[in-house]
Amino acid sequence: MSSEPSIFFADPNERQGSFLRRTFVLGGLMTLGGLALGGRLAQLQVFQAHQYATLASQNQFNFRLVPPPRGRILDRNGIVIAGNRPSFRVLVVRDETKDLDQTLDLLGRLLPDTLDRRRTIIREVNAAPRFSPVPVKSDLTWEEFARVNLYANELPGVMADMNEARFYPYGGAFAHVIGYVAKPNDRDIKAIQDRGEKVPEILYNPGFRIGRQGVERAFDSDLRGEAGGNRVEVDARGRVVAEDIGGSRPAQPGKDVVLTLDTDVQNRALEVYGEESGGCVVMDVRNGDILCMVSAPSFDPNLFVGGVPSRVYNALRDYERKPLLDKAIYGTFPPGSTFKMTTALAFLEAGIDPKERVNCTGGYRYGNRTFRCWRRGGHGSMDMHNAIKNSCDTYFYHLCNRAGVDKIADIAGKLGFGHTFDIGIAGQSKGIVPSTQWKRDYAAATKWDDDGTWYPGETLSVSIGQGALAVNALQLAVMVSRIANGRKAIMPRLVKSVGGVNRPEGDDFGDLPISVEHLDIVRAGMQAVANDVTGTAYRASQLGLGDIQMAGKTGTAQSRDYGTGSRGPRDAVWTRRDHALFVAFAPHDAPRYAIALIIQHAPSGGAADAAPKAREIMKTVLLKDPDMRARIERPLPPQATVDTPDEGEAGAAPGGEVTGQEAAEVLRPPPAAPAAPSATSGPRPYVPEPPQ
Repeated sequence: MSSEPSIFFADPNERQGSFLRRTFVLGGLMTLGGLALGGRLAQLQVFQAHQYATLASQNQFNFRLVPPPRGRILDRNGIVIAGNRPSFRVLVVRDETKDLDQTLDLLGRLLPDTLDRRRTIIREVNAAPRFSPVPVKSDLTWEEFARVNLYANELPGVMADMNEARFYPYGGAFAHVIGYVAKPNDRDIKAIQDRGEKVPEILYNPGFRIGRQGVERAFDSDLRGEAGGNRVEVDARGRVVAEDIGGSRPAQPGKDVVLTLDTDVQNRALEVYGEESGGCVVMDVRNGDILCMVSAPSFDPNLFVGGVPSRVYNALRDYERKPLLDKAIYGTFPPGSTFKMTTALAFLEAGIDPKERVNCTGGYRYGNRTFRCWRRGGHGSMDMHNAIKNSCDTYFYHLCNRAGVDKIADIAGKLGFGHTFDIGIAGQSKGIVPSTQWKRDYAAATKWDDDGTWYPGETLSVSIGQGALAVNALQLAVMVSRIANGRKAIMPRLVKSVGGVNRPEGDDFGDLPISVEHLDIVRAGMQAVANDVTGTAYRASQLGLGDIQMAGKTGTAQSRDYGTGSRGPRDAVWTRRDHALFVAFAPHDAPRYAIALIIQHAPSGGAADAAPKAREIMKTVLLKDPDMRARIERPLPPQATVDTPDEGEAGAAPGGEVTGQEAAEVLRPPPAAPAAPSATSGPRPYVPEPPQ
């Protein structure tokens, strides 16, 4: 039995109702969508039209920062000692190259030496911001520059232009005091961020340089200037199409910094050092201006501008004479006998009579040890004047504990030792001035086995500038300037002006808290060192400039402990030699300039090595002074007769054996007597009693 199929018919009214409901829903949705779309279009095209027009313009135009010309550094006479020079360079823009490796391969055919720096170039290009040109090579020759431009169309992303590069025309003469510039690194960026400051965008520019040492670093914000920018039109891929001249902003050059240094004196100082190592400072004793601050050996700061090769830097770093170290303000040395003026002033402040005599037999026995004088045969009977003139160690050994190390340290502090000075640049070493408190603090800080007690035997070493004493050349120059001035606590000044605004003049110092009468006695001893035929620096101190004479003091400082033995041969290996020092001021009757010179591990000593070099530098200083030149060129007065010292005079005893610390050039033919100073020309001399 089969069933028949059934056919059912829907109600037409029901189908029509369902269609109307769907139409209504879809129509409503379409209406809402249309209204939303229309509202959005109205918002974009009417209400926010200006905003999006600006954004579109920004997509079309880019603003590329331009590094500003760095400010110049000039000497006291307006001579440029750090400036800028034109430099051709070739650059690569990563985002405009199809294949960076292929581009560098093609560039290497034109500039073969870029192949050696390939890894560095790739690293710098990848680290640079988008569309930022990265220098591949600077200082192109004209032939290289023309070759790159000739094939520029075949090298996508490669361009050649001319910019300004930092230039130091005098090379190593100013390397330590001026410093150099270099690319900002990650440490520089992090240091700014750690201070909570916003990192200037210009620091990310591959062609920008910042100061790395010396004046370049200390005044970097003034020298840096203000970055400019070029407004360029770019296509959809970011490639430059045209430049909008009206929208570009020129860079503002940095400020000029004028120093108190003198180029001629600075160059002469580095020249006289030759291959020797050390530091020299020359100061004006009237206002504290630093005319010379040189460290030798030096280096060429131009090498660091574009990035010094590793092998060159390693050679400079590893050389035993340390050309990268500033020995004028950072390197410290025992002052040797140049410290004896400080010790003598401490004696006078302690009430010791300058006429009191000590018999020098070649040494001084203290406890179970003999402290030897530099002259084995001894100097005979010495008062203070002759002890300074002949640099008699025994005199200072004998009297030092009557003054005490604390009195010596107090006078040393008043003369500038143990201090740093506000000369505008960092990196100064404070040095060490021993005292009883210093030793206690040192023992506590280092957990030394010693309980920090100061022993009188230690004062003997300090009294002649040895022991724990450590000073730098700037401190020695300040000491001599204060002694020479005699009334004011002279402070050094290195920077004259920044951006045309003068720095305070160094002529309003506090009073020097040391008796003028005591300073007269010390100055007279220094005058005898340089001008008495038995002085330790007589021959080396003769300037040959009319009646102008120096007053000075030699020094030879041990660089190591010799135990009970002697210093050994002068031809010892470099690191085992003594240091040679010389301090002086001139003219001795009207002090104007002071000099302090240190030779590290010198061949001989203060009189043989340091004094002749200081004399040549001082001659340059004096010849550049118009007043000194007028004095030199005036006719000399009639010569007077100078008596030769008696055979038994202290310091001239026959048969004495010179061992070398300050080998005296004795019994030379007497020089012509200098012109008598006027009553107002300078400090009154101290006249010692004749030897007993």
